[in-house]
Amino acid sequence: MHSSPPRVVSFCPRPPAFLRVAAVAVALLAVAAAMAGGQQQQPAAQPGGAPNMSPTPNKPVLLPAANRLPDANDRMEMDQQQSKKSKFEAANAVRRKQITDDAAKLLELATELKAAVDKTDKDTLSLEVIRKADTIERLAKGVKEKMKLTVGAS
Repeated sequence: MHSSPPRVVSFCPRPPAFLRVAAVAVALLAVAAAMAGGQQQQPAAQPGGAPNMSPTPNKPVLLPAANRLPDANDRMEMDQQQSKKSKFEAANAVRRKQITDDAAKLLELATELKAAVDKTDKDTLSLEVIRKADTIERLAKGVKEKMKLTVGAS
């Protein structure tokens, strides 16, 4: 005799569609009632002298966690972030100054190199011309690296 295993009926945790629609309708009615009730005048304080925490139309309700002052760790973290930002901006300012100085030097060297190349024969280059070209190349690479550092933050 071969018996089949008992059939297990699983419970679906998802409510039927009409219950979801009903829950949404109840939530919308609660929001509408709260908005209509918010238009009435609310007393400033409760009888025990405690402040009224109910929402008013002019003032949003802010939770105490949203209004708390930063603690020592938060202040230290904010100070570190501000210090890091100011150091980065100061370093960027120095790099920008160096880049402008190097760019002016590049222009000067390039005009000197052009004048030196124009003076030489078409078949020969002097050692001075080659040295100027190397200097220009090194200076241009340095400017390029400084520009990369200036652009990248954090």
